[in-house]
Amino acid sequence: MLNPNLDEIQLNKEEYERYSRHLILPEVGLEGQKRLKAASVLCIGTGGLGSPLLLYLAAAGIGRIGIVDFDVVDVSNLQRQVIHGTSWVGKPKIYSAKDRILEINPYCQVDLYETRLSSENALEIVGPYDIVVDGTDNFPTRYLVNDACVLLNKPNVYGSIYRFEGQATVFNYQEGPNYRDLYPEPPPPGLVPSCAEGGVLGILPGIIGVIQATETVKIILGAGTTLSGRLLLFNALEMKFRELKLRPNPIRPVIEKLVDYEEFCGIRQAKMEEAKQQAELAEMTVQELKQLLDSGADDFVLIDVRNPNEYEIAKIPGSVLIPLPDIENGSGVEKVKEALNGHRLIAHCKMGGRSAKALGILKQHGIEGTNVKGGITAWSREVDPSIPEY
Repeated sequence: MLNPNLDEIQLNKEEYERYSRHLILPEVGLEGQKRLKAASVLCIGTGGLGSPLLLYLAAAGIGRIGIVDFDVVDVSNLQRQVIHGTSWVGKPKIYSAKDRILEINPYCQVDLYETRLSSENALEIVGPYDIVVDGTDNFPTRYLVNDACVLLNKPNVYGSIYRFEGQATVFNYQEGPNYRDLYPEPPPPGLVPSCAEGGVLGILPGIIGVIQATETVKIILGAGTTLSGRLLLFNALEMKFRELKLRPNPIRPVIEKLVDYEEFCGIRQAKMEEAKQQAELAEMTVQELKQLLDSGADDFVLIDVRNPNEYEIAKIPGSVLIPLPDIENGSGVEKVKEALNGHRLIAHCKMGGRSAKALGILKQHGIEGTNVKGGITAWSREVDPSIPEY
C-alpha cells in the first residue's frame, strides 16, 4: 500500500534505534519510516542487480520483500552478486538471499518464489506487491515484467548492465513511460551478448542496483524526483552519468494480456533454427579431439573463435586464434583459408555456440568444418582439469 493507514503501523524500541538516521531526516521522519515498513517490494532476480538492491531495501526497513529466482549460486556469481557467499555455492539463490536479508534486518518479511516468472504466474506473483524491481538479464523477462506491471498498475524500477555500462529508470509510474516506450521491439536474438559472453565489471551492478533501491525508497516516501521519464546512463570507465528523456508513445500498442515472450522476442524461432543448424553440422567430442591430437595427425587445423582475452585465460594446445567477430566481418575468412592450406577444419569456442556460428558463416564461403561439442569448457571438465574454467 503506497498510501497505508499509518496509525496501524508501529515501530518497536529496537526499530527506533535501528532507523535513527532515517528518523532524524525531515524528508523521512517517523511517518516515512512507517511507510517503508508498510511497503511491499517484489524483486525479480537475485543476481548482480538484485544483490545490492535487496541488501539496501532490507537495511532501509522495507516491511515485505518478495524474491523471484530459480537459479543456484555459482562460483562465477561471487565477483558481483554480493548477497551470496562461498558457503552457498550450489544452493538456491533465494534461500541465500533470505538468510542474508534476515541477518541484516530480522523485521523484514521475506516471501520466496523459487520459480521462473512466466505468463502463467506473473500476475499472481506481482499482484500483492506495491512496487516491482526488475533485476533480470534477458529481454523476454523484461517485457513480461513490464506488461504485468502495466496490467496491474505497478511501478517498475528498471536497471540493466553490460561490461562497463549500465542504465536505470522508473517505468509505469504516474502516467510515465513503460519499457515498450524505450524498446518498442526486442532486438534480434543473439545481437546483445549476455554478461556470460561479454563480461561485466563486478562493481557496476552494485552502482545500478543501489540506484534502483534509491528510486524504490523515494517512490515509497513520495520524496524527491524519480527517474520516471528519464533514462540514466552510466559509464564506469569514464565515470560519467548522462540522461535521455523518455516519453510515452501515443501510438504504442495497448497491452491487454500477457503473451508468449519467448516467441515475441524470437527466442523460440532462433532455438529451432539453431537446432536445425546443429543437426546439419558435423561435430566431435572433446575425447575424440584428444585422441586426434594424441595421434600426431597433421591433416587438420584447430581454430579457436573466442576473443583474445579469453584465449589468454585458457587454450587447447595447438589451437589457432581467429575470433568470431573477424569471421563475421569477413577479414577472418581469409585468415581461416590461409591457416587451413588444404587441411580440414575443426573449430571450438567456450561452449560450442560461437564456433557453430562461425562454421555456419564459413560454410557460406565454401569452407566445411567440424565443431567441438562443449568447447574448451568441456575440455577442462572432461580432458584436462588443469585448464581453468571461466
